Amino acid sequence: MLILFANPTTASQENAEFINGNHVKKAIEEKIYRSKLIQEKIQEMIKRGFFLIDTVEEMVGQVNGLSVMELGDFAFGNPSRVTASIGLGREGVIDIEREAKMGGPIHTKGVLILSGYINDKYARDKPLSLSARLVFEQNYEGVEGDSASSTELYAILSALSGLPIKQNIAVTGSVNQKGEVQAIGGVNEKIEGFFEVCKLKGLTGQQGAMIPESNVQNLMLKEEVVDAVKAGQFNIYSVKTIGEGIEVLTGTKAGERGADGTFEEGTVNYHVDKQLKEMAEKLKEYAPFQIQEKKIED
Repeated sequence: MLILFANPTTASQENAEFINGNHVKKAIEEKIYRSKLIQEKIQEMIKRGFFLIDTVEEMVGQVNGLSVMELGDFAFGNPSRVTASIGLGREGVIDIEREAKMGGPIHTKGVLILSGYINDKYARDKPLSLSARLVFEQNYEGVEGDSASSTELYAILSALSGLPIKQNIAVTGSVNQKGEVQAIGGVNEKIEGFFEVCKLKGLTGQQGAMIPESNVQNLMLKEEVVDAVKAGQFNIYSVKTIGEGIEVLTGTKAGERGADGTFEEGTVNYHVDKQLKEMAEKLKEYAPFQIQEKKIED
């Protein structure tokens, strides 16, 4: 538990009879100032291009995820680039962090849930012929928690559909196999962390953070962020489902499955389903060669 006390000396210097809200605010700011050296160094490296974080362009298979770093009694949000690559295969979704033994069990569970969502959504009428690899770029300390699972899923859907994702929107939220976006911890620090990066790179009015709708009740942001939202310089989006989230990130309708089993043409799900069908057909062409190679090896 973090306990902050307003500085009575400050109040007396101002000849104030009582400690008021401004004194409390100043005490909080001074506490953060004394603790945020590492945060400032990370932001400096982002600004100078050592850590690659894009807040303007649109990219396929790439999303800005939000995480929290804790240093003693001080925590701050830190954006990370999450990327997905796809190809033919039977491996499904591969977590590079897990393969490198840098991913914790909760994060691994989150990635495995993505396979459940993809199977349930797209593989009812065809075999899943997908090899997808997920990674947190420029991560050297390990990953734990499932709060980035929705971010990772958006990256896969973008890579499969070919639709670019807006890099000016950072994402947090876990997801279940039915595509519902679930609450996460540290929502305020995550939003504030991305806001600081956007401020360093230049606020455009198009940047923002996307959070689970169930986390709206937890919002208690710094006044600077609240003022930026009111002024239209920064945005906060809340979503209930992956469908709602992918529409925000791509600007394209998610699309529902019709009575005939197909998705509405031109939608995100239509493009994803079409790609997976093509990959399944393509893999059939190589099946005889795979069987022949196995016999030779035997």
